[in-house]
Amino acid sequence: MAIPDYQTLMLPVLAVAAEGEIRVPLAAGKIADALGLTEEEREEILPSGKQRVLHNRIHWAKFYMMKAGLISFPKRGVFVATDAGTALLAKQPTIIDVDLLKSYPAFVEFYGAASSGASASETPAALAATESSITPEEQIDAAHSVLNSALKIDLLARILEQTPAFFERVIVDLLVAMGYGGSHENAAMRLGKSGDGGIDGIVDEDRLGLDRIYLQAKRYANHVSVGRPEIQGFVGSLVGLGASKGVFVTTSTFSSPAVDFARGLQQRVILIDGARLTELMVEFSVGVRTSRVVEVKRLDEDFFSEDD
Repeated sequence: MAIPDYQTLMLPVLAVAAEGEIRVPLAAGKIADALGLTEEEREEILPSGKQRVLHNRIHWAKFYMMKAGLISFPKRGVFVATDAGTALLAKQPTIIDVDLLKSYPAFVEFYGAASSGASASETPAALAATESSITPEEQIDAAHSVLNSALKIDLLARILEQTPAFFERVIVDLLVAMGYGGSHENAAMRLGKSGDGGIDGIVDEDRLGLDRIYLQAKRYANHVSVGRPEIQGFVGSLVGLGASKGVFVTTSTFSSPAVDFARGLQQRVILIDGARLTELMVEFSVGVRTSRVVEVKRLDEDFFSEDD
């Protein structure tokens, strides 16, 4: 089964907390066992790469229940059910969610504070993290994913509007940003000027030029895929040059026969399609720039620790 959202996890989290003081990793193990989660689901990481999804959702489940007075934190990293929490469990609820938490004055106070100082138009957004079935971190990751997807589409569209020479410069900038080509000047001199049939450029794999990577670049429209014959032609050029490494870059896609052919080669030939190209451009900040940074801070537990 899929990992439940944080509201669905409230009941099992409160149940393990009622057994006594417990930490999130142990609680996660017990809940995962009860739900029959697979090892892969237990280890699934948030897109940010900072935390397991299950742990993150358990954290927010206990946080909101703490705001309702159902859970307390007697010491660092440990949580336990309060008398109010055990009393709720005694009623054998089928689910604990935000609507149920609204029956507790302490949670209502917290809920109202979430929108304090916000205008009427801002209030729904201020409460979105509480109303949603996904945690605030997941909302941030989801929004970031949407923005990145839109950015990649825009990137590809702008590249297709430019000249083939511009596309070659994009590849130069990307390879240098990734650590290839030695310097930008050296990479630029080699790319597009080799004169060898089927080869658009040669780039040093390292700054000393101990090995070389041969390149082919095709700026195709999205509906025109690169087929096996074009890969075969590129490989033939590599063989003729005694080369063992090549990179074929296109703004479109590669056909299945082309991909299968490249996989079975003795030579190391990397295929970079339009989607992968824009992913790399975003990752290495080529053709893009940071427009906004959202800094998310967490409580520093060490600051509040009095242990020597």
